[in-house]
Order: sequence, then C-alpha cells, then structure tokens
Amino acid sequence: MYWYKYNKLCPIFYICTMFSDFKPVLMILLRFLLIYLVLLGLYQLYLNYFIGQGLDPVSKWVGGQSNSVQNFLGYESQMVDQPERETSWFYVEGAYRSRMVEGCNAISIMILFLAFIFAFYNGAKTFVFGLAGLVFLHIINVLRIAGLNLLIVEYPKYTKIGHDYFFPAIIYGSVVILWLVWIKFFAKKPSQNA
Repeated sequence: MYWYKYNKLCPIFYICTMFSDFKPVLMILLRFLLIYLVLLGLYQLYLNYFIGQGLDPVSKWVGGQSNSVQNFLGYESQMVDQPERETSWFYVEGAYRSRMVEGCNAISIMILFLAFIFAFYNGAKTFVFGLAGLVFLHIINVLRIAGLNLLIVEYPKYTKIGHDYFFPAIIYGSVVILWLVWIKFFAKKPSQNA
C-alpha cells in the first residue's frame, strides 16, 4: 500500500525506477544506433568521394568477382563500365543481362551486421566474429549476384521474383543466421543476478 501511495506522489521516481529495469536493453539499443550511424556516415563519406566518377571501387571489385564466378561456371561474361550512369553492365553469353549499382555491394547490409555484433560486444571475439562474418557475407553476395545473372540467362521469366525476393532473402537470411549464431554462442550472457 505504501509503495502505491509513494508512486502516486512521485511519478518521476516511478518512471526512473521503471527505466532502470530496462537499462541493459536500452544500452544495447544505444550502442547499436551509435555504431550503425557512425559506420553509415563513414560509408556515405566514401561514396561522396566517388560522385561523378562512375561506380565506386568496392562495387566494381564485387562485380568483378561475380563476373569471374560466371566465367568459371562456363558462362562467357564481361563487365562494361558506364561512368556517366554510375553503373557497370553485365554482359553474359553476349547479351546485356543486368547492371551493377552501388547497392549491390552489400556494404549497407554488412554495416547492419557489424552494428548488431558490436552492440553485444564481447572482447576480441567480437572482432574475429565480425571479420569472419564480413568475409562470409561477401562470398554469399558475390554468389548471389552471379546466381541472379545466371538465373536471367537460364530462366528469364523468373528474373523479377529472383531479384526482388529470392536473392535478397539469401543475403538477409545469412545476416540473421550470423546474428543468431553470435547471440547463441559468443555474446555475453547476462548474469543470474541481473
């Protein structure tokens, strides 16, 4: 009864007490937002540096690796830069199939991955897992782009569903799996007293 009266008299104290219960969750959210915004800002500065110069070097690098995978699989492929449109065209089997734009490099997805991992920081293993996760996501992304181009060549009627749903599900699903692995096996567990 006393607690109820005290809370009615001092709602600010009650609100502060309530927020103290959520402090660990709020700290994780704050770390996530801070890391995400800093990394996103740095990436935007990188992109701004290449405005008017065509496709940025990371996107060209990713596209070039996808192109190599396509050639390795027996599909004659080449990339043709078109700097004025900030894109590169994929020609597979002698015909234009798709184009590489900045968003295809998966950097924004990798930033999201890193922000989540570092929000649950756990010492040196955070850096090791983060680096391993970036390599894994890069490989998945290169295979995703090559897979989409080969889908366009072999089954053009499935291009829209492949581009809009299937292949994005692969890259985002990979991020979610990595997050779950991080939380389950590597992130610090709250103590029994917390």
